[in-house]
Amino acid sequence: MYARGLVAELIRLGVRDAVVCPGSRSQAWALAFAEAEAAEQIRLRVRIDERSAAFLALGLAAETGLPVPIVVTSGTAVANLHPAVLEAHHSHIPLIVLSADRPEELRGIRSNQTTAQAHLFGSATRLSLDEDAPNADRDEIARAAEHARAAFAAAAGAVPGPVQLNVGFREPLSSALAAEVTVPVPEGSAEQDQVDAVIAAEKASDAAPSAVPAHVLPRGPRTVVIAGNGAGPGAEDLAHHGGWPLIAEVSSGSRYGRALIVPYRELLDSPDHGGLIERVIVFGQPTLSRQVPALLRREGVETWVVSEPDTELFDPGHNAHRATSLSVEPGAVDRDWLGHWVVAARELTAERSTDVAPDLEAAHSHDPATRLAYVRGEFQAIRAALDRRLLVESVWRATWPHDRLVFGASRLIRVADEHVPGKKLSVFANRGLAGIDGTVATASGIALAQQAESETGVTRLVLGDLTLLHDVGGMLRVPGEQVPRIQIIVGNDGGGTIFDGLEVSQSAAPDLAARVLFTPQEVKLSALAEAYGWEYRRAATRADLDQALTAPTTGPVLIEVTLTRE
Repeated sequence: MYARGLVAELIRLGVRDAVVCPGSRSQAWALAFAEAEAAEQIRLRVRIDERSAAFLALGLAAETGLPVPIVVTSGTAVANLHPAVLEAHHSHIPLIVLSADRPEELRGIRSNQTTAQAHLFGSATRLSLDEDAPNADRDEIARAAEHARAAFAAAAGAVPGPVQLNVGFREPLSSALAAEVTVPVPEGSAEQDQVDAVIAAEKASDAAPSAVPAHVLPRGPRTVVIAGNGAGPGAEDLAHHGGWPLIAEVSSGSRYGRALIVPYRELLDSPDHGGLIERVIVFGQPTLSRQVPALLRREGVETWVVSEPDTELFDPGHNAHRATSLSVEPGAVDRDWLGHWVVAARELTAERSTDVAPDLEAAHSHDPATRLAYVRGEFQAIRAALDRRLLVESVWRATWPHDRLVFGASRLIRVADEHVPGKKLSVFANRGLAGIDGTVATASGIALAQQAESETGVTRLVLGDLTLLHDVGGMLRVPGEQVPRIQIIVGNDGGGTIFDGLEVSQSAAPDLAARVLFTPQEVKLSALAEAYGWEYRRAATRADLDQALTAPTTGPVLIEVTLTRE
């Protein structure tokens, strides 16, 4: 009854998705979620690999904004969740870990599949509970409901994140299902008040402005706004009202608007631009350049970081001011300062452009040789071999607001950040810790959550070959479950070429660096796709890739783009 009571209360609170990994000790929770799925009360995913399962839950939660429970048995199953829990902690994504444990009398005596798993995730959790086994002499439905309310409120609170509920279960580990569970809703309890406040805040967030008073900034200092991963639209809004240049990373959710500066690395390095900055305002977590941390460490630069209280502050210079929200005082925009950046950015973008405007006069020339030369030139352009820049630009061009775009922690996200123009898209990346693990599963979770709410749109995942191979288990298709509308576009350069751009490539012996950093691989991706039941396409040219990206997508597709190491 405890397991059914907890599941019923989580669903009542608004949980829509859950992930279950098979296991004996956790079977009561698993069966309760399966019962709820059969009653069409929840969308359930079952996975055999706990690490991929946890990142699947992370992707579901990242797209929906709601806590996603993940059920695991005892022992190493819980430890396998740790990477996703850490990412959820640093990226502020709500997860509820339901870990089944041995009861107290079986702990610390070398019982099978038993370890010290309570509070395993330390300070990464918003709440960690270790509860004793359900007991027939207690009102377990009411106790389970209290646990569910506490977990939901903590996971979806002001600073969302992971929660662990660790429960010791005694044998028998499950029993025949009884009548339908009715969960009591206590009036006036602290847990219920907290949950009600969270739910009300979620419903009101899109309809009303923040109730937190904003710190008002004076217009005077030469200011830039920096939007890191997960910054959201607030960064663009402040840059727009302040008339300040906007440096928005590709996964920031702020990469659009008239103040956007795409070639920001070059301009931050320039004494005539970066050297004149007096104040910096930071949203989100910048991770894709060295210029941004260097700027924040510079003496004389005033730094403001928009962040909730009691959270880690992005503060390389150890001198930042924290604000929960910011606004700018009324007054005239410094058009010279913004224009100075926008004009320079436009000139740099034009210099770096690989697009050549078609010669329309040649296309309509009366001279057959001129027209033929035009046709040959256009044909060569669309048949040109792909490089990293063409890859990310093609994917960016093919993606629209109803789609989802995910980047792995590969070299390609940095290339995209350097080159793709402004566009208001839903872009995701696991940049909380910038690990390559779980990327396929995360993107699959995003895809499944998106298509549950819309009949249109495709999720595209751009990543390198090693990032793909690190989460091959995320490609697993489960019979009876909906398959994601997802395209994985993998830039296959045979290893980890991201290290070729770091200092180590100049200092280490090439053979040693290749052995332990580049780590070459020779996996046949077409066979991998076939083994997992994915459609496979290979793109050698821009035309190939454009065709693959825009083809109707009803299930999982793996698109391989062969790249050179250079």
